Amino acid sequence: MRATMSVFLLGLLFGAGLVISGMTQPAKVVNFLNIAGSWDASLAFVMGGAMGVNLIATRLMPRFNAPIFGGAFALPTRTDIDPRLVGGAALFGVGWGLGGFCPGPALVSVVGGASEALIFVGAMLGGMALFHLADTTVLAPAKPAVEAGKA
Repeated sequence: MRATMSVFLLGLLFGAGLVISGMTQPAKVVNFLNIAGSWDASLAFVMGGAMGVNLIATRLMPRFNAPIFGGAFALPTRTDIDPRLVGGAALFGVGWGLGGFCPGPALVSVVGGASEALIFVGAMLGGMALFHLADTTVLAPAKPAVEAGKA
């Protein structure tokens, strides 16, 4: 119960931070990304603050064996940069620039009743489903026709 409550409260804090910073306003995000036009640099400070918090948390994490409220740390194990990572990052950036939303702010905006966010989240879920379908069929590594030891 304690872990669930902490996750809920941290989610509320994160959502409030997204609203206060303006990340839930697509026009503000698009103006941040529009360097040649009416550039709004204020989101750079939001990102800088997030990077600072992450830097401190990452440095403190090794002092703990596990998260304070249970479970285990979920740290990435891969360090290589492959085409899937680059393609995913490019797709994320294009979606962010065209829609003015990324997943977190879009979900917060849906809760706030923003219809354009609901359209974005629907498209995002559709894209996730299409990727899952492609990943399990087209992009999946070819499996050998005969399993080892059964020939």
